[in-house]
Amino acid sequence: MEQTRAETPIGARPGPLPASPARGAHVLADDVLPVPPRLPRRHSVRGQVLAALRRALATGELEPGRVYSAPALAEAHGVSPTPVREAMQQLAGEGLVETVPNRGFRVVEHSPRDAAELAEIRLLLEVPVVLRLGATQGRRTWEAVRPLAERTVTAAARGDRAAYAEADRDFHRALLEPAGNRRLVEFAEDVHRRAPAPPVTRGAPTPGLVSAAAEHVALVEALLARDLSAAERILRAHLAPHAAAAPAAWAGTAGSVRSG
Repeated sequence: MEQTRAETPIGARPGPLPASPARGAHVLADDVLPVPPRLPRRHSVRGQVLAALRRALATGELEPGRVYSAPALAEAHGVSPTPVREAMQQLAGEGLVETVPNRGFRVVEHSPRDAAELAEIRLLLEVPVVLRLGATQGRRTWEAVRPLAERTVTAAARGDRAAYAEADRDFHRALLEPAGNRRLVEFAEDVHRRAPAPPVTRGAPTPGLVSAAAEHVALVEALLARDLSAAERILRAHLAPHAAAAPAAWAGTAGSVRSG
């Protein structure tokens, strides 16, 4: 006759473990192994702090060039300094902040050369992949991408820089995912995260975001129509503003490039 075990409610103090069985007795594993503990809440707190810091970077609340201490940020977010330090270390690994010994973390301030180099990498990476996919993928692929383009339009119209940044990353990732190359997508995302955000006027539509979002929609329409010439033109215009200034930026910073 099958027996069922009473389950301990979540958060309740568990009862004593069953007594050890007699030597040689056959025992089911479920009868003697304790229920695995839940994951520590610290991980979820760190994730929440990381998301909040990303939003603050996207909106400009954390200002480029300024140094922020982990204890001060922790107090502002109502958490201990540990998850803040862990989140900041992750952002440092992504090139968004840099560690300042005995002080905290400085938000990276991009030079014109930084912006030009990142934009050029995105041009070299995204344009050929999207054009290849445009020639091989059917309408279903691009119909699935369309709502992501529309999300950027909505966020840009609200002047919500944080929502736009998230939707923009999702859109560009979705453009590349049909290639089936996980490393390519991860590398492109890393470059995208490091790219500087346009200036923001809080609570008002930002012209740069509005025009960029419109380019997302136009790109999807071109891919749906299999108009690869238009798709290339739109994508290059979308990624190129900083890259177009690359030669001047490099010449202007020769011999005086910032070191970490």
